[in-house]
Amino acid sequence: MFKAKVLIKRRSSILDPQGKAVEKGAFNLGLTNIKDTRIGKYIEFTVDTNDRQSAEKEVNDYCNKLLANPIMEDYEFTLESAK
Repeated sequence: MFKAKVLIKRRSSILDPQGKAVEKGAFNLGLTNIKDTRIGKYIEFTVDTNDRQSAEKEVNDYCNKLLANPIMEDYEFTLESAK
């Protein structure tokens, strides 16, 4: 069994309106040195297999088909043995 940790980020070529809104809020709070804020998603889940290669394939499929928008987002993940 593996624990998957996935980070999904909007591609740098795509505008991030949520990041811009947060950055504007920081500026309004007097945090004037904050620049280029990007907002992403962090997701954890368990993959119920003992084969690492199979787990990697399943995580890739999950990300490509459901968790990430392949047109606008990139993702990266790590797998750890779950106990």
